[in-house]
Amino acid sequence: MNRQPPVLEVRGLTTEFKGRKTAVTVVDQIDFTVHKGETLGIVGESGCGKSVTSLSIMRLLGKNGKVVAGSVLFEGKETLQLEEREMRSIRGNRLAMIFQEPMTSLNPVLTIGRQIGEVLQLHTSLGQEERKRRAIELIAQVGIPRAHEIYGEYPHRLSGGMRQRVMIAMAMACRPQLLIADEPTTALDVTIQAQMLGLIREMKQEAGMSVMLITHDLGVVAEMCDRVLVMYAGQVIESADVRTLLRSPKHPYTKGLIRSVPHHSRGEKRLYAIAGNVPSPGEWPVGCRFAPRCTEAMPVCYQQSPELKNMPDGSSCRCWLHDAEGRDIP
Repeated sequence: MNRQPPVLEVRGLTTEFKGRKTAVTVVDQIDFTVHKGETLGIVGESGCGKSVTSLSIMRLLGKNGKVVAGSVLFEGKETLQLEEREMRSIRGNRLAMIFQEPMTSLNPVLTIGRQIGEVLQLHTSLGQEERKRRAIELIAQVGIPRAHEIYGEYPHRLSGGMRQRVMIAMAMACRPQLLIADEPTTALDVTIQAQMLGLIREMKQEAGMSVMLITHDLGVVAEMCDRVLVMYAGQVIESADVRTLLRSPKHPYTKGLIRSVPHHSRGEKRLYAIAGNVPSPGEWPVGCRFAPRCTEAMPVCYQQSPELKNMPDGSSCRCWLHDAEGRDIP
């Protein structure tokens, strides 16, 4: 059990987006905690609400999105109640984020050095020359060669892997207490992916920070995370420490995700895939939201929504296959 104090506490987080006729719930009463020094993984297929959860925490939902209920405590401070000016002083400073697609996150008409320098200018008292020196140090620190030259380059001149390194440099500029990484290795080849994960791990250890890692890759979870939340259709459906989750998953959806990972020892001719697709927000079924895709569904699954129940091993699961005391139902 992690005895470190919590850096982030999320309770009952519910986020809606404006639709054509009515608001649509995308994240539905999410609860979780990130402790100091730990890496929490959030996994699930596309459309499960992982990225919207992170954007809700960062208060970067845009004009159509809104947190309508819940609490987000960062270092004991309720961020949902802060004025935007106060939130800007935290965002990018104590609380930082690596976005999914660096090409759309970096400004194409500003140099790399200028963009890192703006973070330092906003959150530190460094002078212009000191900011330049620090930016070049950060570029070198994330493993980009010729740091002095890259300082003056534009994003389109860099490869995808180098742009992602720049995003990490910007996120780490002010030594944050919590780093949110949203699919940081998407669209990168396997070699660069391993380098990115190693870099995040090294910088986490050096800075003593916490990491919230959003991914659909259970291999990344196994390598990087201490605890894991599994999301489906806007809800947390299972949570556990990483070893418990991978060795003895409780929810049929989690079992399906793990079974979908290719493994050479199984000798299977075809990869396993969970039938169907994640339902769109606004089209969630009555009862358990996974029931239409579940091979173990019972009549109650189509009628009532299960609660997130605590299991004897310290994990939790939202499934009618387990009773209120966490015991398996025959």
